[in-house]
Amino acid sequence: MTSNDSLQRLAGIIESRKPGQGGDPETSYVARLLHRGPDAFLKKIGEEATETVMAAKDLDHGGDPAKLVGEVADLWFHTLIALAHYGLSPADVIAELDRRAGTSGIEEKALRKAQAREAGDN
Repeated sequence: MTSNDSLQRLAGIIESRKPGQGGDPETSYVARLLHRGPDAFLKKIGEEATETVMAAKDLDHGGDPAKLVGEVADLWFHTLIALAHYGLSPADVIAELDRRAGTSGIEEKALRKAQAREAGDN
């Protein structure tokens, strides 16, 4: 099973937990977050991002690499919930990463800034 297959499988499970798909907030953590709305899962993304940063910083001081892996898994999981809520999927993110492949990160950032400036001028 590839990484993309794992993400798609998990995205399918999350999709099945949506309130409109029969997800029960009383028995499903995902359904509960989706039922509570964006503030709930966006807060979790912020928390998990902070915990990911802390776990990475701890590695510089002898921390456990498994802790970083676990925190990144939590972060990815909660971002998958956000994607599902907004009608998006891991495939959308993979397509964007593929689109960026071969483009310098510096060039990509400069292009986004130029596009933002143009949008602001209109």
